[in-house]
Amino acid sequence: MADVNRSWRLAARPQGMIKDSDFTWREDPVPEQLGQGEILVRTLYLSVDPTQRGWMEMDTYMPAVGIGEVMRAGGVGRVVRSNAPAFAPGDLVSGLVGWQDYAVMGPTGFVAPFKLPPGVPPTMALSALGLTGLTAYFGLLEIGKPKETETVVVSGAAGATGMIVGQIAKIKGCRAIGIAGGPDKCSFLTQELGYDAAIDYKSEDVAARLRELCPKGIDVYFDNVGGDILEAALGNLAMHARVVLCGAISGYNDMRNTRGPRNYMNLLIQRSRMEGFIVTDFAAKFGDAVRELATWAAAGRIKDRVDVVEGLEQAPAALRRLFTGANVGKQLVKVAD
Repeated sequence: MADVNRSWRLAARPQGMIKDSDFTWREDPVPEQLGQGEILVRTLYLSVDPTQRGWMEMDTYMPAVGIGEVMRAGGVGRVVRSNAPAFAPGDLVSGLVGWQDYAVMGPTGFVAPFKLPPGVPPTMALSALGLTGLTAYFGLLEIGKPKETETVVVSGAAGATGMIVGQIAKIKGCRAIGIAGGPDKCSFLTQELGYDAAIDYKSEDVAARLRELCPKGIDVYFDNVGGDILEAALGNLAMHARVVLCGAISGYNDMRNTRGPRNYMNLLIQRSRMEGFIVTDFAAKFGDAVRELATWAAAGRIKDRVDVVEGLEQAPAALRRLFTGANVGKQLVKVAD
């Protein structure tokens, strides 16, 4: 085991797009002492998620990362030492490891560590079978409640959550329409994931294309983006539509000045509802959901794609990729083999 724990620590609250200078690179000794129930984990992969931008700036559903603290992130690692009966050295675990080589993880917290099911690759454990897949699963099925033959529209559809939402919609017998940026991402949606249609927000009029593709309106809109695209979807709702608020990445770099949709009254006119959620609201059902997602994946009904950046040094750049649209699928950082 190496005797140095490299880490990125938050140095400043970001203004606009995150910069390398918002973080400080540190090298410290690997933690030696473990408390009761704690484990020392060697980080292998980091999950890179839009919500991390919010954690840097303000209290959300979790407290903001403190200045000087290790940047918060989920990930997968291997147990090096254990002071917990449920974990042994060599176990692969998932939890909040942070942007660092080694993490001390305890039995409590917002996301307590858990062992990966046998045979599940670490990358899939952070994507289709991880919080990403669970977010898609519960957001669509518990909040959106799609019915067979309904039309489901997904923004950010080529991202980590969006790509799973559309595939679950197809499994449930719905039409799936994705909104993404660029012809390559749109082709990925229709040619690889089975979406019925894709809208390129970079080159097409989203509102006009939604009217064309959804002549009877949108039954379920799964929103990962917010802003103008949310307004376009609200403008074409079917009667009794459900709008699932999962994220609003278009405004994360200026959250204090984000405005609401101007046409929200269409929810009233169409007797529709708009509801937000956090995936941990459904923690008691995680086990059953992972088993169903794994069954679909094994049968080839859900395809997974990860976008891996190599090296802990690249963590800030990897997070920026989410806001420039550079990633396709789930963004990860590989820290170690």
